[in-house]
Amino acid sequence: MRVKRSTKKVKLAGKSIRSLDEFYSEISKKLRFPDHFGRNLDALWDVLTTDIKGPVELAWEDSDVSKKSMGKDFEKVTALLKDVEKERIDFKVAFG
Repeated sequence: MRVKRSTKKVKLAGKSIRSLDEFYSEISKKLRFPDHFGRNLDALWDVLTTDIKGPVELAWEDSDVSKKSMGKDFEKVTALLKDVEKERIDFKVAFG
């Protein structure tokens, strides 16, 4: 018998995420990343696609504030999150 998991609804506070390091701290805390998380994009992909159980709904609130502060790092992270969403049927991401 298949057990249905409850959806993890996670909100990232864009007003407090102004750097890639702050993003890694926030997402790893909210999703309870394993201790071996390497705080880089490759490690983020690995953790989100293999270690974190779904379903997950990730909402990055006030993402425009983060975008202004993070610059190209924001673009890299959002592209990765969108790719994770394509890879996993139980992972959804929204930016607001």
